[in-house]
Amino acid sequence: MSDQCISIVLTGDDPPLQRTVVSQPELQPGETLVEILCCTICGSDLHTYEGTRSTPCPTILGHEMIGRVVDLNSELPIRDYLDRPVQIGDRITWSVAVSCKDCEQCRRGLTQKCTRLFKYGHQRLTDQNYLSGGLASHCHLVKGTTIFKVPESLPDQVASPANCATATVMAAFRLAGEVQNQSVLILGAGMLGVTASAVAHAQGAASVIVADIEPARVKRSLEFGATHTVLAKKEQPLHAEIQHLTDGRGVDIVFDMTGVPEVMESGLESLAIGGRMILVGAVYPARPIQLSAETMIRKLLRLEGIHNYIDLDLANALNFLERYQNRYPFQRLSEHAFSLDEVPAAFTESANHRSYRVAILPHQSN
Repeated sequence: MSDQCISIVLTGDDPPLQRTVVSQPELQPGETLVEILCCTICGSDLHTYEGTRSTPCPTILGHEMIGRVVDLNSELPIRDYLDRPVQIGDRITWSVAVSCKDCEQCRRGLTQKCTRLFKYGHQRLTDQNYLSGGLASHCHLVKGTTIFKVPESLPDQVASPANCATATVMAAFRLAGEVQNQSVLILGAGMLGVTASAVAHAQGAASVIVADIEPARVKRSLEFGATHTVLAKKEQPLHAEIQHLTDGRGVDIVFDMTGVPEVMESGLESLAIGGRMILVGAVYPARPIQLSAETMIRKLLRLEGIHNYIDLDLANALNFLERYQNRYPFQRLSEHAFSLDEVPAAFTESANHRSYRVAILPHQSN
């Protein structure tokens, strides 16, 4: 293995991206060095690159990634989520967030909100941990990172989104509760939306309605278990069509993947008595949503938000992808791949929204 590691750094200045070469890090007890096999560009990466989402700079973007262990410091035993020893050569992924497991938030089970949180792909670079993101040849895993061995049957570009997109969807379903025989409305048919459609369908939902403003994405959701689709129009309230589809009853569960206030408001209007709505997509600045407290009370509605996920959700994400990768065409969601030297072009492709996920293959030649 070369002792040189390459990264594409978001500078926060001009030029925005800079190629850097650093020496392989000296690992401390409990730390691991991973050669990155694949990193897919998440929506938050794109928003940060475009300047609509802030992050400490300089940083290395990219948190949807998998890799192969090339070095580790075994003075402290390194074991995966299932308590299996981690060894050189293992193909792994890992939780985007590393928590201390001891602060008040961690003790409450909100490990993704740890007061000393370390987040891959979101950290300001330091001398102690320079390789903390996926747009690089290697990633330096800190002590306490929860590691998951990737099932052999999962291709790199199918497995890579697990530790953000798929795990976030699994977290949303964990909050929502029982889905079997329930009617489900999914707002937004991007990567999160079509994944949620597949999960709802696989869990036995009575109906899965997917709404989006892009015809191609609405059509694609049918391949991921949607039983009904709605082509949304900006000037027309969505809930009127949902009420028509459900004979005026409304739906039991709404998942919002858009973060658009008008869409979230229509989602609330679409709920049946006793319904629940999980907010996932509102991770960027927007106006406050309007809701009727009286309606919330009289209809016994529940509204919750989910941000990031816990380790269990990533375990469930990998299990879901392994079990259902051939039932739903997840391999078709990441069909464009670029090398590290082509990262600007990869962001341009991601912004076009033709691909659900654009992959960076660091060791691919351009």
